[in-house]
Amino acid sequence: MDVTGKLLLFCGPSGSGKTTIAHHLLKKFHQLAFSVSATTRPKRESETDGVDYHFISPEEFRRKIEANEFVEWEEVYKDRYYGTLKSEIEKIWKDDKVAVFDVDVEGGLKIKSIFGERLLSVFVMPPSVDELHLRLKARNSETPESYQARIAKSEHELTYAFRFDKVIINSELDEALKNAEKIIAEFLGIK
Repeated sequence: MDVTGKLLLFCGPSGSGKTTIAHHLLKKFHQLAFSVSATTRPKRESETDGVDYHFISPEEFRRKIEANEFVEWEEVYKDRYYGTLKSEIEKIWKDDKVAVFDVDVEGGLKIKSIFGERLLSVFVMPPSVDELHLRLKARNSETPESYQARIAKSEHELTYAFRFDKVIINSELDEALKNAEKIIAEFLGIK
């Protein structure tokens, strides 16, 4: 089975479960490797620099933009940048692995447009907007202002689902994980 140059993209609004599904698949399939995104947002207590994200300053992020070091990047909120470093993908391919992205919808569509057929794009959808609101509130990691901004962005992102190759509705996590495993096994050519 040749996985050379393949990529796997998970998108969906915050609270959809895309990160949970992506991390499950990374444990299940040894052919996959996580592409660590860069961000300027503050590191959460549970996160590790270089594992969850490359946490960098807005100034350093802008320098990397100028140096053309990103495949894609976006200023999601004022001075809150996220992006995919070219060096991450190159490192993963050098190890003969499939790069796995867990990015926002806008960044995902940029990646999809660049890599075309080599990439499988998966949109993870919550069962409803109300459930999405509950999941975001349960995180308890937002200020009232950032929560409202995230809700508005998430609701907008739901309208993009049709632009992805596959859609997984995450109403029951075990079922969503099984569905994701089946989709990825097909993509990798595993019987």
